[in-house]
Amino acid sequence: MTLAVWLHNLSPILIELGPVPIRWYGLSYLAGFFVAYLMVKRVCRVGISTLKPQHAADLVVAVAIGIVLGGRLGYVLLYKPEMLWQFSSTLPFWDVLAINKGGMASHGGMIGGMLGCLFFAKRHRHNLLYLVDLFAFTAPLGVFFGRVANFINGELLGRPCDADFPLAVKFPQELLDADPTLLSNVFAALPPPGSVVPGLLSWDRWTVIELIQQGNAVVSKAAEPFLTARHPSQLYAGVTEGLVVLVVLALVWIKPRKPGVISSLCAMVYAVMRIINEFFRMPDAHLMDKEFATLHITRGQWLSGLLFVFGAVLLVVSLKRKSAPTGGWLSTTKPTPDA
Repeated sequence: MTLAVWLHNLSPILIELGPVPIRWYGLSYLAGFFVAYLMVKRVCRVGISTLKPQHAADLVVAVAIGIVLGGRLGYVLLYKPEMLWQFSSTLPFWDVLAINKGGMASHGGMIGGMLGCLFFAKRHRHNLLYLVDLFAFTAPLGVFFGRVANFINGELLGRPCDADFPLAVKFPQELLDADPTLLSNVFAALPPPGSVVPGLLSWDRWTVIELIQQGNAVVSKAAEPFLTARHPSQLYAGVTEGLVVLVVLALVWIKPRKPGVISSLCAMVYAVMRIINEFFRMPDAHLMDKEFATLHITRGQWLSGLLFVFGAVLLVVSLKRKSAPTGGWLSTTKPTPDA
C-alpha cells in the first residue's frame, strides 16, 4: 500500500487585515529576527562578551537591515541581473524593490549580515569576528523559518520523484513555469470557468493556483493528474541547512571559542548541506540553459563551494590569531575581555 501524493494547497497568506495581507514569508523573517535577539542576549549574558545584553537588539537591527538588503541585491546580481533595468507602472515601480514578488538569495543575505556586523563593530568598537560569530550562531534558525515559508509559498520547487515516495508533493505553482502543452491540457480538463467562478471568462495559471489554495475540490481534482510529484526540498533544506547547522554550532559553542571559529564552521557546514540539498531542488528555470545545462552544477552549488573555501580559510586564520576566546551560550565564570 502506498500513500497518496499530497496536493499542496497551502495559502501564502495567513490572514488579511483589510487591504493588508499578512504573509507567512514576512512572519518567518520576524520570527527569525526575534529568536536571534533572544539568542544573542543569552550569549551576551552568560558567555564572554564585550556586547552588553541591553545592546543585543541594536546589533540584531543592524544585521537584519543588512540581511534584507544583501539578500535582495544578492538575488538580483547573482540570479536575475535583468531586474536592474525592469520597471512597472505600479508600486514600487522598480523590480529590484518588488520584494513582495519574491526573490531573496541566502548567500547575499550572509554578506549583508556580515556588513551589518562590520557597521556595528566600527561604530561601537567591538571585535568584528565576534559579532559575526553571533550572527552566524543565530542565522540557522532564520534559515529554518525561511525554508518552511518557502514550502508554504510553494516556491523553490523540488526535483521530480516517484509518485509512491512517502514525502512526495504536487505543487500547483509548477504551472507558473509550465510549457504551453501542459497548460492547455490542464485548462482542457477543467470545467467552464464561469461554472466555477461566476463571471470568469477564461482560465489562467494564477486563477487555477489560487482556487487550489482555497480548497476548491473541482479544480484540484482536474489539475492534480497533470502535476509532477516532487521532493519537498524546502523542508529538506530547513532541516539540514537550518537545524543541522544550528546543532553543530551549539555543540561547538558550549564553551567560548576564538573569534571567527563559529563563523567559519557555519559557512562550511551550511555550504556542504546546501550542495547536498541542491540535488533535490530544481535549478532556477531561467538558469537551466546556462551553467547547469553544460556542467550540471547549479548556481547555488558553485556559490556554496566558494563559501566553503572562504570558511576554511577563515577557520585557519581564526585559530592562528592570538585572541582570547569569546562567546559561549552556557554560563561561564571567565572574565569579560576588553573591547
